[in-house]
Amino acid sequence: MNSKVDFYFTKAKTWQQEIEALRTIVLSPDLAEVLKWGCPCYTLEDKNIVLIHTFKEYCALLFFKGSLLKDPKDILVQQTENVQAARQMRFTSLQEINKLKTVIKAYIKEAIAVEKSGQKVEMEKNNGVCYAG
Repeated sequence: MNSKVDFYFTKAKTWQQEIEALRTIVLSPDLAEVLKWGCPCYTLEDKNIVLIHTFKEYCALLFFKGSLLKDPKDILVQQTENVQAARQMRFTSLQEINKLKTVIKAYIKEAIAVEKSGQKVEMEKNNGVCYAG
């Protein structure tokens, strides 16, 4: 854990229990916890892997190269049609996160493997948003 990131979890007015649970799941010896774009971001050798963020209707894990993940549970969401690389895993309750803990860890493990393999998302030209890791 990075104490500079703690405020994100303590200041949260909504989704506090949920994002704290996600933090516990995401933290691993492989990933460093840093603050990027005002959110907890988990990196591997300074490469973005996954980010925790909140929205009005849900909290989420954002996988920077999510489009390269296999997604066997069909739970990754493309935020908008313009987002090419990133995919979100959305949550609306602590119970949902606890139920999916093993699945979440498997997706994180795969995201780390994708980064270590050097795979890159093929970006379309002239597209508005890329969110590449």
